[in-house]
Amino acid sequence: MTDGDWVVALEVFRASLPRRGDRGRDNRLFLEALHYCAVHNITWRALPERFGKRDSVWRA
Repeated sequence: MTDGDWVVALEVFRASLPRRGDRGRDNRLFLEALHYCAVHNITWRALPERFGKRDSVWRA
């Protein structure tokens, strides 16, 4: 993901912020992990170690 793509993604995240509850801590990590799963056609459990613990990434 380029920095320009990330700027656009940030606008989307800001527009869809929840009104209550916990907010994401690292939206970019989550989005990159989601993209990786889609491109490589893998399950969330098969994410490489560089994304951290799989249970933590989706809460990122």
